[in-house]
Amino acid sequence: METITVERIIPAPIEQVFDWCATSTNYERSRWVLHNELTHPGDGAPYGVGAIRVHTWLIGRFHERITRYDAPHAFDYVVDRSFPPSRHEGGSMTFTEVPNGTKVLWTSSVEVGSPIAATHLTRWLAKPTVSHVFGRILDACAKDLASARN
Repeated sequence: METITVERIIPAPIEQVFDWCATSTNYERSRWVLHNELTHPGDGAPYGVGAIRVHTWLIGRFHERITRYDAPHAFDYVVDRSFPPSRHEGGSMTFTEVPNGTKVLWTSSVEVGSPIAATHLTRWLAKPTVSHVFGRILDACAKDLASARN
């Protein structure tokens, strides 16, 4: 199991950054993310607790359930199923106001579901690839919110 951690400062108000990141269809603005769909809305908010999001990336497909939703400060999720198979112990995005915008901390604990060399595949392939995609998604958030201000 490896924990992936990506951090960015987005120069925008916390509410805007949280809303952009919670709305996973925005992730398609990253070249690595092909399609996102909210297949079941959450309680109290479309992307709230219980929401089901299905992500199709260049590297796979992920069926994700929101387990905590504390707008505009954090949300947690778990990947219930994926292709290629993986084991997921949970992920979270936390949002903190800082002087120049919003600090976003995105973590996810995952292991490739392979009977052979799972530890090595996770550490040397999955972790850097998923870290890269998370970073590109947050870069797209910063770009979109900067465009909205102009």
